[in-house]
Amino acid sequence: MEKRGIRVLQAAVLGLLLSLTATTSSQAETGAVRVVFTKGGFIIGVGGGRGVLTYRGHHYPFRVSGMSFGATIGASTTDLVGRALNMHSPGDIAGSYGAIGAGGALAAGGGGVQLQNEKGVILQLHGVKVGVELSAAVGGVQIALE
Repeated sequence: MEKRGIRVLQAAVLGLLLSLTATTSSQAETGAVRVVFTKGGFIIGVGGGRGVLTYRGHHYPFRVSGMSFGATIGASTTDLVGRALNMHSPGDIAGSYGAIGAGGALAAGGGGVQLQNEKGVILQLHGVKVGVELSAAVGGVQIALE
């Protein structure tokens, strides 16, 4: 009898956890993102660009600005595409994103990045970088809807 009671309790807890997971994931949605970002610098890198969030069939333009500090030299333009996870509304994409990463380009190169803001939105982006730049820096990105 005792084993059966434990199994019933385990099944109830598992069912509750699965229902909570299903509820959370069904409320959050994913949007498509495209960003063109230009960056340049020596030690301190500064950049900016524009992007578009496609969410629930609508397009929401935004501005991107950022700064990095570390071993940065050169200039580049990066064309990134990807997705925005954990979205509840288009405004969720706005905010400050932090990243620690390294990358480089000589004429052309590629890479990816994953960023998260204070609202829990995760940007998973990848793309092609054109220019001459080498960096190993800590940086932040600010996104604002237009």
